[in-house]
Amino acid sequence: MENTRFKALEIILTRQSSQYIAPAEKISSYYGELTFNTAAMKQYLPEEAFDKVQSAIHKAEKIDRRVADQVATAMKSWAMSKGATHYTHWFHPLTGNTAEKHDAFIGINSDGQAIESFHGKELVQQEPDASSFPSGGIRNTFEARGYTAWDPTSPAFIMDGTLCIPTIFVSYTGEALDYKTPLLKALHFLDETATAVCKYFDPSIKKVIATLGIEQEYFLVDTALFRARPDLVLTGRTLYGHASAKDQQLADHYFGVIHERVADFMKNLEVEAHKLGIPLKTKHNEVAPNQFECAPQYEEVNLSVDHNQLLMHLMEKVARKHDLTVLLHEKPFAKVNGSGKHNNWALSTDKGENLLSPGKTPHTNLRFLAFLVNILKALDQHADLLRSSIASAGNDLRLGAHEAPPAIISAFIGSQLHDVLEEIIKVKKDLTSKSKNGQEELSINIPKIPEILMDNTDRNRTSPFAFTGNKFEFRAVGSAFNCASPMIALNLMVAQQLKEFKTEVDALIKSGKEKDEALFTVIKHYIKDSEKIRFEGNNYSEDWLIEAQKRGLSNISSTPEALRVFTEEKNVSLFSDNNILTEKELQARKDIRLEQYMLKIQIEARIIGDLATNHIIPVAIVYQNRLIENVKGLKEVLDNRTFVRLSNHQTQTIKEISDHIMEIKTNVFDMIEERKKANIIEDTEQKAMAYHDNVLPYFEIIRKHVDDLELMVDDKLWPLPKYRELLFF
Repeated sequence: MENTRFKALEIILTRQSSQYIAPAEKISSYYGELTFNTAAMKQYLPEEAFDKVQSAIHKAEKIDRRVADQVATAMKSWAMSKGATHYTHWFHPLTGNTAEKHDAFIGINSDGQAIESFHGKELVQQEPDASSFPSGGIRNTFEARGYTAWDPTSPAFIMDGTLCIPTIFVSYTGEALDYKTPLLKALHFLDETATAVCKYFDPSIKKVIATLGIEQEYFLVDTALFRARPDLVLTGRTLYGHASAKDQQLADHYFGVIHERVADFMKNLEVEAHKLGIPLKTKHNEVAPNQFECAPQYEEVNLSVDHNQLLMHLMEKVARKHDLTVLLHEKPFAKVNGSGKHNNWALSTDKGENLLSPGKTPHTNLRFLAFLVNILKALDQHADLLRSSIASAGNDLRLGAHEAPPAIISAFIGSQLHDVLEEIIKVKKDLTSKSKNGQEELSINIPKIPEILMDNTDRNRTSPFAFTGNKFEFRAVGSAFNCASPMIALNLMVAQQLKEFKTEVDALIKSGKEKDEALFTVIKHYIKDSEKIRFEGNNYSEDWLIEAQKRGLSNISSTPEALRVFTEEKNVSLFSDNNILTEKELQARKDIRLEQYMLKIQIEARIIGDLATNHIIPVAIVYQNRLIENVKGLKEVLDNRTFVRLSNHQTQTIKEISDHIMEIKTNVFDMIEERKKANIIEDTEQKAMAYHDNVLPYFEIIRKHVDDLELMVDDKLWPLPKYRELLFF
């Protein structure tokens, strides 16, 4: 019997370090060289076309066909100068991945000669076959037509000789079949409502931009070991594997010296990312062995989401050059930390002011409080929606496992800000601010309330939604996620809340209150209303579970349960009334994600059965037979008394192996039977719940017996690379 594990280990022993050498040039000399950015546009576009594109980016103005032809010609010339031969509309279908269909820059003239060709109509709109992309019943499978349309706010880029043009993706009848379409709508809605609120404080503000910085966690394993694990190849996580004697318990990997092999990969990744205009800045070891993190500087949300999707593809591509495989699953290894994607979100004005930073004047401090409290109120009103936006089979394994925030959504703002808000509830005076010694401070002219210096907010790594001085960090997003999903929910719910805030303030002003008094009155009301969503303690504690239940906060532990929220009446109204998604589109997305959940559990169940039946049990029987032969041999050469004494241990081991084999066979059989029952259920939600309630529980039962066998069977026979091999270079 060939042992693929040892074959993989032999390959690793012959590995040569890649010794990647980064370019000697400064980063600034090649940064963005593969993107059709502002500098490239200035060089290749006529002045009129450049101005039109900039207006489309910053003011959402339409680009007419004549200008589109000019842009297409310039984009083709630029791309060909970089060696591109093809182009594609690059979009984010509801698979969660990206998609592309490549076409050559080729046309045939009247003489039958090939010419390079790319026109405005090909830039602005394409018609890819949409039949195999998930639609959630929006259209029939045989209705294949779908449209992609250029998104000029995200720059085109070159990947592997292809000009990639970011686009939205919609059905023939106009429904969104992607993540980008509702994201752009939500961002536009937020811009409108946030700008309207800003005008209370500064009428000259014309635009509010939501910004996002995405910290990306991931694991690296040697590709030879990865290929020797069918579960890793097909699911992205290890369905079996006993814990290594040493893993993360010494906390010696976190922020430690980066292994030279990983350092080479990281250098290579940074260079390729910088060429594509992805502003990677930070890299370090994470908590678990062979777990790492990279983080860019913040960007506008839509661009940040595009860059993160591109970054995940780039990570996998670069890793292959170093004989490494990137694992982006939220929980690739049991009993060590999983991986998340921390979304650092903030709001800034067209003047470059961060709306989540306290200011120097009474009005800027009041403005800071207005936006802070509205965000808290939005979270209080729509916590379940935000939870549903990050629901997946992988994230279910990570959330609340003392390595990531729990499934209970709450906000942390720091003890001092918390005290300030509590004092505001009690006050009956107006809010004022002052500056002291030229240092920016937030001061509330009320007795017993301390002055709050900027960035004086502690961190709470157990909180899912933490204020960190000038931004909120949403820590519950899974590492494999398309961040558009939580960003649609977050930006939409904050936009709606700001809209309601302005309505209430305007009503008070109309009734005769001064503007600042009206603002303060509504802010104080919101602080009281959203009190239950704020929690400053340890989110991992059992006391918090009890307290959260008393407060009426949801603890949604599974994806099927979380996705029910999508089509609740208040969320249908939230999306449809603001023209983000219709009820039909929401139902479709719910069904798609339920089906994805069910299929992932189904695939994992099949692999669990296959590995147990065809890999683990045969090896266990081989080892058991060796023990049996050994016992027989001992009986032939030893006297009865000595034989009994020496054979007791081995016979006990033989019995234990038999028990484990029987338990594995029985539970695999029962799991398959439950899967068969679930498969005949037609209703998508009921089927997903059946997989969660009746199939998934067998996973840990079967795993326990397999992992026990791993400790018993001869190491030379065990077929799957072990945790100690996978987690340490």
